[in-house]
Amino acid sequence: MGEVDFHLECIDCGAEYQADQVIYSCRRCGGLLSVEYDLSRVEANLDESWRGRALSVWRYRELLPIREDEKIVSLGEGGTSLNRCLRLSEDLGLKDLYVKNEGENPTGSFKDRGMTVGVTKALELEMGRVACASTGNTSASLAAYAARAGLECIVLVPSGKVAYGKLTQAMIHGAKVIQIRGNFDDALGIITKICSSHPIYLLNSLNPFRLEGQKTVALEIRDQLGGGVPDKIVVPVGNAGNISAIWKAFRELRELGLIEDTPQMIGVQAEGAAPIADSLRRGLSKVEFVEEPETIATAIRIGSPVNWKKAVRAVRESGGLVEKVSDEEILKAQELIARLEGIFIEPASAASIAGLKKLVQRRLIDRDELVVCILTGHGLKDPGVVLERFPKPVEVEATEEDVVRAIMPTEREAMKITAS
Repeated sequence: MGEVDFHLECIDCGAEYQADQVIYSCRRCGGLLSVEYDLSRVEANLDESWRGRALSVWRYRELLPIREDEKIVSLGEGGTSLNRCLRLSEDLGLKDLYVKNEGENPTGSFKDRGMTVGVTKALELEMGRVACASTGNTSASLAAYAARAGLECIVLVPSGKVAYGKLTQAMIHGAKVIQIRGNFDDALGIITKICSSHPIYLLNSLNPFRLEGQKTVALEIRDQLGGGVPDKIVVPVGNAGNISAIWKAFRELRELGLIEDTPQMIGVQAEGAAPIADSLRRGLSKVEFVEEPETIATAIRIGSPVNWKKAVRAVRESGGLVEKVSDEEILKAQELIARLEGIFIEPASAASIAGLKKLVQRRLIDRDELVVCILTGHGLKDPGVVLERFPKPVEVEATEEDVVRAIMPTEREAMKITAS
């Protein structure tokens, strides 16, 4: 691995910390930390080196904060498909729409990009236990990577608020799953305090090293577009780490001279958990949190996003915006992309499609722009949402006649089937 200097830096006061410190916020002002590199020391033929490797998170290891290759904990994450959606484009009135399908990652969500780096960093720092608060995907991912690394994993989740498709993943990988009678924000506050006073490594997006893995989705998009950059990138927003990580990658690419233009970053929140969208719309300088967030999109059911400052900065620097969508719009978008493109995504992922549709209708996105939507998780993460909304499969006798009748029912029979 090429040696590139990096350190931790507070995004508010600029205080710097060595990268081998176990620290999650600025000790001077309490601000968020970011991993910053001396990009002047990055090798000149970086693009050539990348092209010689398979598309994956670790293809971009020169821009990742890991020093010891032999400690890398990987499950083959990254390298997810960038699908051009012709039928969905036509339906929405767009010319060039792509979706980056992060549900193809090992545990079914984009969180694997961050966990491969975060858990590797835990090994470098010689931490024997890792922990997180989660709405589902983070716990599933951390549990898998902790199992791979042989680390003890502790997960806090809000009781009754996590889809079982995600909870079962954390359980099967051996994590100690603790449900609290509260919401995600309560869980994050508790686990952050515990990790700050015990030898347990926190791997929520408050940890800047985890976000470095998540930024690789932007690096892949650029390579998959042949070195090009979208006009707009649409991202579901919960704790707000992903949108800021993606923007950071494009800033670094521009500083390295690998791109000239950068995309506008568009975040999408659910109406019942939209503190950033609501605060920006009201022109507030600080985000006002939502005490009791509620949405069917459980992965983004977060009322106090810890990375809101990074997200707001990404949106403003890129000239983007943050939109909000209703649960009804989310569910319609989930069905739309499944029916038109054959891609099954969880509700939180569908927020990006729902937000895009809304912005096109409001003419805030031009039909000729190249747009990429980030689909953050697979639909099998939360199958209950689908099972509750659609009629059960038709059941008939095991005869050719009955099956044909079910395929091509008479009008009266069709009405009966629909009613059932």
